[in-house]
Amino acid sequence: MTETRAGQQALQTPRAAGLAGVVFALLLAAAMVLIRLSIPQGAESVTLQGLTDPTRRSAVKAALALVPLAGICFLWFMGALRARMGEAEDQFLATVFLGSGLVFVATLFGVAAAAAGVLATTDAPGGTPGLPAWNFGRHFAYTLLAEYATRMAAVFTCSTSVICHRLRLLPRWLSLLGFLTFLTLLFVSAGVPWSELVFPGWSLLVGAFLFASGRSPRPGTTAAS
Repeated sequence: MTETRAGQQALQTPRAAGLAGVVFALLLAAAMVLIRLSIPQGAESVTLQGLTDPTRRSAVKAALALVPLAGICFLWFMGALRARMGEAEDQFLATVFLGSGLVFVATLFGVAAAAAGVLATTDAPGGTPGLPAWNFGRHFAYTLLAEYATRMAAVFTCSTSVICHRLRLLPRWLSLLGFLTFLTLLFVSAGVPWSELVFPGWSLLVGAFLFASGRSPRPGTTAAS
């Protein structure tokens, strides 16, 4: 009976990781796109329209509603991945994996809080605030996203790819794609708008693969066990 339950747990863990990864990727990508469209980054688009346009305010509100759900799914994704790795995980890489993931979620919530601050200034009584308040919140949100959140996502992607490659949890091409995603997030995302979308794209592929291969045994086990 104990062996049967252990086998069921081994089968369910990768599917849980895959489903959480897919949902996280979709939610994060949707939130990033909405924020990018509603709070433009370029200096040429800094106008009072960004403060008063109801469509943009609604888009930001929708993005802010998605971010907490994305963070919860990401934590589930991390937990299910660690369970999939089992006792074979390297303690050093596992520490980097866990730490970078947690800091990423915290920074992502900081981005959402900054965007919420921009939105709150548009709803403040007494008229529309000036451009300095708008510029501060906008630049603060993009600095957290491009300089910090994406860098932590890069470390998480690299550590996950190394662990999964060593334990053969992912195919070689997906591990190599993870290393390319790591380089993009680390060196390109700060200067190229929209490049941060490579992280939810990679997470979507990883989640889809883990979900599709959910019946494979855990590292160090066999189908007979």
